[in-house]
Amino acid sequence: MKIIQGQTFDMERALYGSRAVTVRECRFDGPADGESALKESTDVQADHCFFNLRYPFWHDKNLRISDSEMTELCRAALWYSEDITITDTKLHGTKALRECSRVNMQRCEVISPEFGWSVHGLDMEDSTVQSEYFMMRSDHLHFRNVQMKGKYSFQYIEDSVFENCMFDTKDAFWHAKNIVVRDSVVKGEYLAWYCENVTFERCKIIGTQPLCYCKNLKLIDCEMEGADFAFEKSGVQAAILTPVISIKNPYAGQIVVPAVGEIIRDDEQAKGEIIISGQNVEKGTDCKCACA
Repeated sequence: MKIIQGQTFDMERALYGSRAVTVRECRFDGPADGESALKESTDVQADHCFFNLRYPFWHDKNLRISDSEMTELCRAALWYSEDITITDTKLHGTKALRECSRVNMQRCEVISPEFGWSVHGLDMEDSTVQSEYFMMRSDHLHFRNVQMKGKYSFQYIEDSVFENCMFDTKDAFWHAKNIVVRDSVVKGEYLAWYCENVTFERCKIIGTQPLCYCKNLKLIDCEMEGADFAFEKSGVQAAILTPVISIKNPYAGQIVVPAVGEIIRDDEQAKGEIIISGQNVEKGTDCKCACA
């Protein structure tokens, strides 16, 4: 494997089409302001490098990036690439990862709007994220110990698992399908509307109007905080450990909750059962109650 060490590159396509190369302690920066430094490359290792120019890793295969930095000027850093491992690296440019497959990220810091669109297979662990429209239309994600803050996250994703995560994100998981979230905190307004086959296990869910218009939604031993108008027009099986402010028109299934401030039933099609302190609130009943 060829080793390139301690050099600075600023020209267009500086290392285009490289094969079996290690780039170590190099800088991609300078007045020529060139793009696409390692485009169409294979078997590349980038170690302790600094990327300050656009589109460095497009159409690459078998890419390893470690202990490196991609700045705000490093836009759209990884597109159309596959078999990628990124460790201990800062990804601070917008749209940093898109249309990629088989990606593994560990101990990374992501500050990148529109990160991760249409990615197929991403394992992320022990990382932090700030983003908007994070991971839209991606699938086969597996996140462990990831802290994320932003808006409109995980929309239209499929076939994914999230464990021991902290998500502070408005409008998350809209239209998501076949998702499991375990032992996590999910904070944000309007959680997971229009989702299908989504399960929350031992999670804390914080925010207004969660989990509406859902199909085959499951909550297993979850806590809820600030939840009003919850489960509107959803098919749901839920075991909730904490009181809920209000539940509105669950369409089908059963919700078990220790207390609820208000049950709103103004839709005759809403047939979901609500069980409070071991007592069944009849399906279809026009009921409002305050429970201690």
